[in-house]
Amino acid sequence: MGQGMQKSGKRNVLGVLIDPIDYKGALQAILRAAREGCAFSVSALAVHGVMTGVLDHEQRYRLNHFDLLVPDGQPVRWAMRFLYGTKLKDRVYGPQLTLEVCRAAAEEGLPVYFYGSTAEILDGLCRNMRRMFPCLVIAGTEPSKFRRLSRNEKKEVAREIRDSGAAIVFVGLGCPRQEVWTYEFADSLPVPMLAVGAAFAFHAGVLRQAPRWMQRYGLEWLFRLGCEPRRLWKRYLFLNPAYLLLLVLQAVNVLSFVDEGRQPEVEELYG
Repeated sequence: MGQGMQKSGKRNVLGVLIDPIDYKGALQAILRAAREGCAFSVSALAVHGVMTGVLDHEQRYRLNHFDLLVPDGQPVRWAMRFLYGTKLKDRVYGPQLTLEVCRAAAEEGLPVYFYGSTAEILDGLCRNMRRMFPCLVIAGTEPSKFRRLSRNEKKEVAREIRDSGAAIVFVGLGCPRQEVWTYEFADSLPVPMLAVGAAFAFHAGVLRQAPRWMQRYGLEWLFRLGCEPRRLWKRYLFLNPAYLLLLVLQAVNVLSFVDEGRQPEVEELYG
C-alpha cells in the first residue's frame, strides 16, 4: 500500500504497520483480550525490529499480522511524526510496558507466564516481579531451548501454557525470534502474547538499562552498543543508517514500501 494511513489506524513505516498508541491504549487492549480469553499478539518494535520486516518479506508478513505493534524505539515514534504528524508524547517501551501489564495483572488477579531467556534470568525476573507486585500470580515459566522446536514440542509448550491457567504470556526470545514464536503460537494460545525483547534481562537485573536522558533522546542504542559491542555492532552500525536513509526516501516519495509481505511456507519454530 505504500505511504499513508492503513486500516484500523496503523501507520506504514518502511512497510511495517505500527500502531499510533500510548501506554494507556496498549494496556487497555491487552487487558481486554486477557479478560475475554482471546488471542492477541503484541510486539514492541525498535529500529532493529522494523528493519527485520524491511529485509525479510516473510518477517514483514508476520509483523503485519500482529494485532498490535507499538513504537518501542524513539526513532520509530519520530518516524510516525515525520511521516504522518502522529503526536505521541512518548514511545511504548517494551520493558516499561511489561511493568505496566504486570501491575494491572496483579490488581486484577490475571496470571502471567514468562517464556524465553535462561533459567537463571527467569529466576531473577520472577523474584523481582514478586517483590514489585506481591499480588502477581506467576502461572509458570519456561526457558528458551535456543534451537528449533519440533511440532511435538510446540504442542507440548502450548499445552503447558494453557494448562497453567495463564491469562497473559510474555515472550523474551530476542528479535526476531520472539516475533516468529508469537506468530506461530497465535493459533494455539487464546491469550495475549507480548514480545518484549530484553525486558526479561533488564528486570532480572542482569542487563543495565540506558540512563533516562539517553532513552529520551533516542540514544539507547549507543548505550547498548557500549555494553555489548561484539554482539550488537553490526545491528546498529549498519541498520540504523539504512533506516534513516529509507525513511527519508519514503518521506519524499522516492520509494514506496508495500506492507503485504510473503506468507511463510514453513513454520520457523524457534524456542
